[in-house]
Amino acid sequence: MSGTSEGPTPEADLERSTVTESDIKLAPRMGSTPLLTEGGRPGATMGPGTDAAPRHPALVSGAPAPETPPETPPYRSIFAHAPLAMAVISPRGTVVSANETLGTLLGVTPEGLVGRAAADLVDLAADGRTWSAYREVLAGDRSRLRCTRRLRRPDGQALWAQVTVAPLDGDAPGLLLSVADISARRELQARLRHLQLHDPVTLLPNRALFFEQLTAALDPEADAYGGTGRVGLCYLDLDGFKAVNDTLGHRVGDRLLTAVAERLTRCAEEAWQSRAGAPLVARLGGDEFALLVRDSTGTDQLADLAESVLDALQEPFDLSDRRLSVTASVGVVERRVTGTTPTALMQAADTTLYWAKADGRARWTLFDPERNAHRMTRQALAATLRPAIERGEFALEYQPLVGMADGRLRGVEALVRWNHPQFGVLTPNRFIALAEEDGAIVPLGRWVLRTACLQARRWQLDHPGEPPIFVSVNVAVRQVWDSDLVADVARTLEETGLAPELLQLELTESALMGSAGRPIQALRALSGMGVHIAIDDFGTGYSNLAYLSRLPVSVLKLDGSFVRGFQYDSRGGGREAESSPADEVIVEAMVQLAHRLGLSVTAECVETSDQAARLRRIGCDTGQGWLYSRPVAPGRISDLLAQAAVGKP
Repeated sequence: MSGTSEGPTPEADLERSTVTESDIKLAPRMGSTPLLTEGGRPGATMGPGTDAAPRHPALVSGAPAPETPPETPPYRSIFAHAPLAMAVISPRGTVVSANETLGTLLGVTPEGLVGRAAADLVDLAADGRTWSAYREVLAGDRSRLRCTRRLRRPDGQALWAQVTVAPLDGDAPGLLLSVADISARRELQARLRHLQLHDPVTLLPNRALFFEQLTAALDPEADAYGGTGRVGLCYLDLDGFKAVNDTLGHRVGDRLLTAVAERLTRCAEEAWQSRAGAPLVARLGGDEFALLVRDSTGTDQLADLAESVLDALQEPFDLSDRRLSVTASVGVVERRVTGTTPTALMQAADTTLYWAKADGRARWTLFDPERNAHRMTRQALAATLRPAIERGEFALEYQPLVGMADGRLRGVEALVRWNHPQFGVLTPNRFIALAEEDGAIVPLGRWVLRTACLQARRWQLDHPGEPPIFVSVNVAVRQVWDSDLVADVARTLEETGLAPELLQLELTESALMGSAGRPIQALRALSGMGVHIAIDDFGTGYSNLAYLSRLPVSVLKLDGSFVRGFQYDSRGGGREAESSPADEVIVEAMVQLAHRLGLSVTAECVETSDQAARLRRIGCDTGQGWLYSRPVAPGRISDLLAQAAVGKP
């Protein structure tokens, strides 16, 4: 037995019940190690030129122990033939006697072990923690030492051994050394760990091992050994893999995953063939894979890796009698190790992968902090939208709708605002889409409808001498599907006392033209009650004119893009030149069509008097825009009601 180990023993190999942090002294230093005398007192030190492992004085002198613990014949027989490898050692640490099992285990005859230092036989001096604990057992300051060592026999065969050193029972001097071969157990543990940490289909590291390696890569001390102090991650997902499983079965799907894993592994090895430390390729589950790059050199390196991955997967896969093509979307994240956690890195990678999918698939996308900040803001708004309704954080502003012929105020459009405690006043384009996605548009829409009708009724009561104005409220198509809009409107009109003809509901053209069944029935019921229905942003959606003859619509609101085409430009030395007459022809045709169908027309985004004059000339009924007023508080509308005209006729 050579008595050498294959590296220091991990601290976990020492039994916590036997060796604790408070029990272990500082490890002896090579070249100046105080050795023990026979009574356990410090003796000579090892000087330069001695063996690498500290040796006991008895081994240095070569003198065997002068005394042998008394042994009765029965115990001697048991000791000699016991299946457990054992040796009796003196208080100085030398072998007094050994049984045949120990000799066989170490590849030495029992007689050849007598007089040798036990510490050398089982490599107890390989690390300071174990060596210190062993010395304390020899000195009688510790009751037991148990540790695990990896030893190598003289024939080169390695084995794992569990070593125990404990005093003999009774008054007999010396200690008992026992060595158990646990190689089979360690091999089984290694196999189980491999199965636990590797994917059974692709044989790649699984999610558990990936996060174990990721945590190690993000160790703040990792760059203390000459690394770059950076880490990169390519997080990819196969596009349309579910269709393969659904149509061809999971067996074919598993074979495809295995083929993808082989290409990813080859891609990683080829990319790092001239450098050490190829990326870790892991399967995280389903059709998700990850390539972890330790000590990355920057985003360019990760971008090149992502490109090579997409190129590698572009070639079709030949699976027996089938040829399959697959693409992947890749999210790329690269950053400094300092200040980064595994959770934060994976969240960024997952977000970036989602962007790659949303941007069209079969591509890689680099993490963008600004884009992520917008996404986080969007999520924060979505999470607080419903509670904000209950807390009363919403308010309405009103924009006048002015008659083009006489300039008088005919109605107002109610526009909701969110007085967010963190982000300030938010306009509808910041949160209406979110409300429609999660269904919050239903309670928010009810609140807007009731608040607007109450305000319209209040203006009517406050100005009895003026013609009452109508209020226009935007309605999302999801309000029709997810609630009883007809019942909500009827109840609101009854509770507020507002006449049905003073309420106008606006729906976008795309929502109306693409709807059938329940939405159309609801609109017809509302129209039958006397409520006006308006198509908002007309001309930008389906523009299916055949629908106009079947829908219960009374108003068309021309999209502002048509009205903006009415502007004059001044590129000719200060002289005004008209824009293309085609814009005016299109608007005039839509106005005439609407009038022939008995509909009135409202022009949005009227900003100049020239626009208003041209719209009035072609027969537009009402106008809305900054020429007349921006959205204002209810009190300002009361002031406008007292005026003879809001805009010039």
